[in-house]
Amino acid sequence: MEVRKGVIKGFDSGSYRATVQVAGSLSVWLEGIPVARNISSAEMVVGRHCALIFFDEANPQDAVLVAVYT
Repeated sequence: MEVRKGVIKGFDSGSYRATVQVAGSLSVWLEGIPVARNISSAEMVVGRHCALIFFDEANPQDAVLVAVYT
């Protein structure tokens, strides 16, 4: 398991999934990352920093966005 920082690039409130740019990578954006349901959709603002947990480092789609912060 690995915790990484990111920046929110998009959010779909219907599916509760986000597009995130992982910190340290200018070209890699992960799409369809599940967002923890305890985070209000009002907090999912584009450009906001976030914390991601990767359960399998070899599979970037096996992650969840667990926190947002400024």
